[in-house]
Amino acid sequence: MSSQSLDELITSLKCLPGIGQKSAQRMALHLLERDKAGAERISRAISTALETVQHCQQCRNFSDNPVCGICADSGREQSTICVVETPADVLAVESSASYKGRYFVLLGRLSPLDGYGPEQLGLEQLQLLLGSGAVNELILATSATVEGDITAQYIADFATKSSVFSSRLARGIPLGGELEFVDSGTLSRALSGRQRFD
Repeated sequence: MSSQSLDELITSLKCLPGIGQKSAQRMALHLLERDKAGAERISRAISTALETVQHCQQCRNFSDNPVCGICADSGREQSTICVVETPADVLAVESSASYKGRYFVLLGRLSPLDGYGPEQLGLEQLQLLLGSGAVNELILATSATVEGDITAQYIADFATKSSVFSSRLARGIPLGGELEFVDSGTLSRALSGRQRFD
């Protein structure tokens, strides 16, 4: 390309998941040729999000405020917590419209080789929450992967020590699947058919 700025835009777009050279090039050219207003809106939205989005102090989900809207909602079931790996998983569970409790977002799963241990997942914060006596059930909604299962087992073990009932999503989710890619009907059935985690 003859424009360094265009080259930089294309390279920047390639950081998005599933976007290769050709897709990034098509996006960049579309924004510059046909939708400059859209490009400006995207630029402002990204800048604003980078400045304002933070992690909720209670559940670690994304939020514009210190406490997210879900945690601040007194109408939600306070004694049930659904443990998920990512903020995308919260969106997936919420889209099922089958769950009305609270969340705890791990921001990963146990994987020592990748540098994810209990500290990185905020498990000390979760243990304190379970020890408060305000939680009756913990729904372990980690991915159906080896790391997800190990993470769920680890959390279930310390939940048992705090006398908190643990359940795991029913296996309607395909093995190796990520919550954010599961359709809402399957996720709804998985939530309603959850089983005790032993």
